[in-house]
Amino acid sequence: MATFFPLPKLGMNQEEGEIVSWLVSEGDTVIEGQPIVEVETDKATVELEATAGGVLARIVHGEGDIVPINGVIAVILAPGEAMPDEIPETVA
Repeated sequence: MATFFPLPKLGMNQEEGEIVSWLVSEGDTVIEGQPIVEVETDKATVELEATAGGVLARIVHGEGDIVPINGVIAVILAPGEAMPDEIPETVA
C-alpha cells in the first residue's frame, strides 16, 4: 500500500515548512529511517526520515515549496506497486 509521506509538525506553533533540499531522487530505493529531505521551519532546518521502505515514487513538493503541516510531500511505494490514482493533499 502506498505511503503518503507528510510534513510533520516539528514545533508547537509550526503551521508550515519549506522544502530546502531532497536528499534522494524520484525512483531511488529508500529504507525506513533514512534521511530523505531537509525542511526549514521557523526555528531550524531538519532532516526528515522515510517512514517506510520502498521506492520514492513521487516528489509532490520540490525545493523552495512552502507546505502546510500534514501536507503530503512524497509518495513511497513497495517495489512493483502501482501509483495510486489520487494523491491526497494532506493526511491526518
